[in-house]
Amino acid sequence: MKYVLVTGGVVSGLGKGVTASSIGVVLKACGLRITSIKIDPYLNTDAGTMSPFEHGEVFVLDDGGEVDLDLGSYERFLDIKLTRDNNITTGKIYQSVIDKERKGEYLGKTVQVVPHITNAIQDWIERVAMIPVDGKDGPADVCVIELGGTIGDIESMPFIEALGQFSYRVGPGNFCLVHVSLVPVLNVVGEQKTKPTQHSVRGLRGLGLTPNILACRSTKQLEENVKEKLSQFCHVPAANIVTLYDVSNIWRIPLLLRDQNAHEAILKVLNIQSIPGEPKLDEWVARATMLDTLQDTVRIAMVGKYTGLSDSYLSVLKALLHASVDCRRKLVVDWVASTDLEDSTKIEAPDAYKSAWSLLKGADGILVPGGFGDRGVQGKILAAQYARENNVPYLGICLGMQMAVVEYARNVTNLSDVNSTEFDPNAKTPCVIFMPEGSKTHMGGTMRLGSRRTFFKVADCKSAKLYGNVDYVDERHRHRYEVNPDMVPEFENAGLKFVGKDESGRRMEIIEIPNHQYFVGAQFHPEFKSRPSKPSPLFVGLIAASSGQLGKVLQDCSSDHVIPAKHQLNNGPYMPAVHQNGHAKKPPNGLSNGTYYSNGNGVHA
Repeated sequence: MKYVLVTGGVVSGLGKGVTASSIGVVLKACGLRITSIKIDPYLNTDAGTMSPFEHGEVFVLDDGGEVDLDLGSYERFLDIKLTRDNNITTGKIYQSVIDKERKGEYLGKTVQVVPHITNAIQDWIERVAMIPVDGKDGPADVCVIELGGTIGDIESMPFIEALGQFSYRVGPGNFCLVHVSLVPVLNVVGEQKTKPTQHSVRGLRGLGLTPNILACRSTKQLEENVKEKLSQFCHVPAANIVTLYDVSNIWRIPLLLRDQNAHEAILKVLNIQSIPGEPKLDEWVARATMLDTLQDTVRIAMVGKYTGLSDSYLSVLKALLHASVDCRRKLVVDWVASTDLEDSTKIEAPDAYKSAWSLLKGADGILVPGGFGDRGVQGKILAAQYARENNVPYLGICLGMQMAVVEYARNVTNLSDVNSTEFDPNAKTPCVIFMPEGSKTHMGGTMRLGSRRTFFKVADCKSAKLYGNVDYVDERHRHRYEVNPDMVPEFENAGLKFVGKDESGRRMEIIEIPNHQYFVGAQFHPEFKSRPSKPSPLFVGLIAASSGQLGKVLQDCSSDHVIPAKHQLNNGPYMPAVHQNGHAKKPPNGLSNGTYYSNGNGVHA
């Protein structure tokens, strides 16, 4: 097994996850099998109990693991299926060591960070690296490891020590360290500054790790004299210094690595000599080129609770992107804070209220994603009501589906005191209830998580057609509450159809309104399995309906029994133009990150 470690220095948010994913893409294009591990130094056992504002979205795996969003990037870039053990946290490591100590497995020794914690980290890496994640038998050829945080963080120290020991354990030719750093350009002088990277590398070497390759983030390509200076002071060959400069979209990053021969440098360090020729990235080239030329837009209003941080809905954005490219449309996402749609905002902040409703009414389609807690739920209900009454394409995910059911119960079936018991435990008409098997005392890992099977109960529904008229689908879940099965007959008599259910027939998975052009809700999270070449069917349905193509898409799906690909470049590198209540959303740290942002006039800035 060969290992590539990706670390970061100077500042956070440089794109280590995208860099690690892109390295995997290039090596995979060379014919190697790739697996990935993400190390998060926080004490949480997993990401499940963390606020989206704190750490971005919680990505859910097939096995129910609630993990860091970077694992979603790995899965999308490399088209693999990871496990919960591919995300290492300080909490997991310490918990495993303490459990062993309680069992007496250390034979009376004093349990310490070195060697017990560091050995546990190394053993975990070696064990997980051997698990196949690409559907083939046997272990991968290369394991790409990303160390979260920034070099110098106190919480990272045990992992730095462990990885230094690990490089010695696996031996020369089996370990390559790629250090991602920042080379800023000061506007006053316009000169690329190397000092931050020099200090970062010095700190890394002082901790026992020597970088083999430098991946330098900058606004422009590094000048040759800058490379030579970095080579001299960081003791890295100039040929092993690559520039990750700002590009039109992040899907060009693997092409940057290839064009600068990063794969050759990595293969040389790993002593892999048997790879013939250049990496085959023709599809990526065509995808990147094509996506930069999309002109016809489709506007989707994203009505959410965590709109202040786009990473809170990263997988949803990616799934929208995949589907929009499949439908040959340039995606524009209008962020609508669900609280801004509520009557209380009309009084407290009338301008925000007016702006939110203007964005909602100007959208081609509406998407209401998942969330927890009662803040903003009335706004989500109002968004569902607007979409239903005005025949606007609607996709509700998890909480978005549940609130659509609440809205239907209140305004169509005219039931009194209708609510979810999540928000009103004493509601007289609880149409959404707590699942019987859930825990009310422990929060972490107690939801209905991971891949579950949904059976289609209505053969000619839109959802079944989009999935290719299959009998069932396996999708990933993350929820504690569900539609009250005792109320389903009443809803169906009123026109709301539950077209997808679990194997018992008691758990509602997919809703539709048949006489609406596209009104779909899913209890599961279809965004987690959307891929470049396999966009999520329900997202394709939303984008197709929003751009007037649903009839043809459904016809093609029914005839082909698969989602038709208009080309083989379904999830390209174009990133959505993102608005925040009509204002341009600025990229963090002044860096482009490859994301297209709009100034509100259709001009990319």
